[in-house]
Amino acid sequence: MYQNVIFDLDGTLLNTIDDLADAGNWVCARRGWPEHTVEEYKRMVGNGIPKLVERFAPEGARDEATLKEALEQFSTRYDAHKEDKTAAYPGMVDCIARLKAAGVNMAVLTNKADPMAGPVVNAYYPGLFPTVQGALPGVPTKPDPTGVYSLMQDLHADPASTLFVGDSDVDILTGHNAGLPAMGAL
Repeated sequence: MYQNVIFDLDGTLLNTIDDLADAGNWVCARRGWPEHTVEEYKRMVGNGIPKLVERFAPEGARDEATLKEALEQFSTRYDAHKEDKTAAYPGMVDCIARLKAAGVNMAVLTNKADPMAGPVVNAYYPGLFPTVQGALPGVPTKPDPTGVYSLMQDLHADPASTLFVGDSDVDILTGHNAGLPAMGAL
């Protein structure tokens, strides 16, 4: 049995895709860009918000200045509406509570901006994750294993007793890059 589990957030613990898509399409509408379906957004997420913005921007609008403006618009809109449609997946709050009661140490590692990550985790999983790490300036994001190593230090965890759980190829690569077994969530 694993004594330590590090979870991805978006798509693993929380179904956030509708709020992400709504914020992305809000930016697209204001900029006169084509909007995208939720299914298209599902293929765009996984590498953090700046990469998501780059992916939903039309190819001719991916210069640094335009992407910076679009990122600011997206971040403001998403921050104000990040809990409109977001929900924990059915059964997950109970599952996490049972793991905690069984003495499993848990943390969240996400490419979502760090200032947003903790509050959204605590809104849906109050008191269940003492450690939440989001994307920080100057720190490589997943699939780089730096965040995993940092969380393992916080948990006093060793690789033999730690599992990484996520929903994307980025998450599986993150676990493998850190030398951990990785489990994929559908």
